[in-house]
Order: sequence, then structure tokens, then C-alpha cells
Amino acid sequence: MTATRTLLAVDGNSLVHRSFHALLGTQLTTRDGRPTWAVKGFVSQLLGAVDRIGAHALVVGFDDHTHSARKAAHPHYKATRGPKAPELVQQLQMTADLLRDAGITVVVPDGLEADDVVASAAAQARAAGWSTVVVTSDRDSFGLIDTSTSVLRVINGGIDASPVLTPERLTTMIGIEPGQYRQYAAMRGDASDNLTGVRGIGEKTATKLLNAFGSVEAALADIDTNGGARVASEVGKAVVAKLSSAEAREAFWQNVEIMTMSTDVALGLGWDEPGAGSLPLDQGRVTSALAALELTSLIGYAGRVLCDAAEPAEPAEPAASSAREPWAAVADAVDVPDGPEPGSREDEERAPHDSALAAAAVAAAPAPQPAPADPWTADTLF
Repeated sequence: MTATRTLLAVDGNSLVHRSFHALLGTQLTTRDGRPTWAVKGFVSQLLGAVDRIGAHALVVGFDDHTHSARKAAHPHYKATRGPKAPELVQQLQMTADLLRDAGITVVVPDGLEADDVVASAAAQARAAGWSTVVVTSDRDSFGLIDTSTSVLRVINGGIDASPVLTPERLTTMIGIEPGQYRQYAAMRGDASDNLTGVRGIGEKTATKLLNAFGSVEAALADIDTNGGARVASEVGKAVVAKLSSAEAREAFWQNVEIMTMSTDVALGLGWDEPGAGSLPLDQGRVTSALAALELTSLIGYAGRVLCDAAEPAEPAEPAASSAREPWAAVADAVDVPDGPEPGSREDEERAPHDSALAAAAVAAAPAPQPAPADPWTADTLF
């Protein structure tokens, strides 16, 4: 029986943002002054993820920075976010260009976001009989988890210290099933995206409600047809009043709409071996792409992980980007606050909470028993 092949679907914006803030103090640049610290941090994490998962194919998604369908429909979406630093904008583009030059499939969906790319990757891989591992630091991806899709949630400590979340582990960590996550998040809201949830309903109440009713629709039906007697019994009379509000219902359904990811983004992947997006890559292209940005210390690792190179590739030219070289996957060694937007207030406030939940999932969830051909083991999942 042929082992299931694995697609690695990477949220490019999430990882570049994370690397930008984590490595800002290094101020790594090329000899001609182009900033590259976020690019190098991203590539280090990408290589670590491919290496850890043993992926057979790779796709990286980025937000369309020119326009947003979600903002056009809902002007308040992300309205509280300030403009990106010019160095971040530059390095997002540089990262995408480097990946394309290396032969990696990059998708920037018209008017959509990297979230829509990884959601489409998961859906299309499932239809093709593949499994998917989504790599991101964004909690929104939790709703994609199922029997064929896992999420490598990048948190403090980098790739090696980050959990691979399965349906069982997510339930242990949060208390709900992946299919309930979008409604859970819509009730809770997301301050980093300027999405107000149902006022007065936080994570604990949302979890209790979904455990009791399975869905918000079922709870609303009890309120509308039964005066909310069961809702009051399960989670309290105050919740009946909160969910009866037209304003609360509008906010909830609007959040659900905004948080729903597209699954039909054209990815251009080939599901037959070898196909577009498949690994290994051409070693010459990978080496040239990294050397062009003077990221020569990563060439050997990239050759082994992306190109199945038997021996480390020789740099195209001597490493001379700065006196700070060489790096040793520095992005994985630097702690950065865990949360929705690295460096934000909410990010800092959520760090202890999310890290504690992840630790609880590690301790409580039973280790899966993978087939011998599966590259994951109980030791590497957490």
C-alpha cells in the first residue's frame, strides 16, 4: 500500500512577520544595504519545517497587498492596524521573489490572503488523497484541522519547539472540535483584526456553549423557540440575554463570514508524482536564489532538505553579508511573543495563555501511533 504523501502549506505572511519582529535587532542586510533579517529567519523556519515533516510537496501563500475583498466588504476589518514598516513590506516581497527563484510554488490570491491559500491547499490535497501540514503562527488555521490536515503552530522556540496539532490535540488544548473552531472564534472575537465578538462571551463560555449544543445555531434555536431554557440551564441566564441581542447576532455572523476561508484558490499544484510544487527542487536554482541575497550559510542545509543533496553545496561566492554571519537558524532560537500580531499588546497578553494551553495539550494528549512510513514520531510531534 502506497504511503500517503504530504503537502506542506505555509502561511508566508505569518512567518515573515514573526521573523521580522524576532530578529529586528540583528539588522542583517546585504552588502548593498537591502534588509534581509526577516527573509533569513523565514527561510530558516521553512527549511526546519520541511525537514521535520518530511514533506513531498510545498506551497507558500502570501496576502495580496494591493487590495482586499474582506476589507472592501467589511471596512472595519483590520482597520486598527497601522501601516507596515517599509523594511517589512520590502522583505515580504523579497521572500516571495527568492522562493520563486528557487523553484518553490508561491501563490498570491487576487484580493485574498495567505489563509485562503493554506485552506485551499488543505481542501485540494484531501481531494487528491494527500495529507497536509499547515505551517503558521495564526490561530485561525485551527479550523482547518481534520483527519488529513494538521497544523504546525509556530510559537516561542521556533519550529522544533512548536506543536503539530491534530484533532485530538486541539480538543485537549481548547476543549472543542476543529469543526467548531470558527464559531468559537467568532463568538470570542479577534482584537488584532478589529473583530468584536459577542460581548460578554469569552473563550470559556463559548467552549461550554459549543460542548452543550454542538453549534451556535442550535443554541439560537433554543432561545427563539424555547425561551432559552436549555441555554440558561447549560451556561446561565445571562448568556440568553446576550445571544438574544440583534447586535450580538449581527457581530457573530459577520465574524463567521470574515473568518471563512476560501478553498478554491488556484494553486497550480500537480498531484501526480512528480508534479508542480513537488520536492526535491533543482539544487542550482536553490543555491543561486540564496546566494543572490547573500544567505550563503543556509545553502548546505537547503541543499539537503529541499534538493536531496548528498553533500552540502558550495556557496556561489564567499559569505560576506555582514560581520554577524554565520547564523545557525537564529529564528528558531529567538523567542517572540505568541499571538495574533507579533509585537502587539494583544500578542503580549496572549503569550502565557497560549503557551500554557499548548503545554497542557502536550501533557494530556495521547501520542498517536503513526504507520512506519510516517515521518512523524511521538518525539517530534511536540
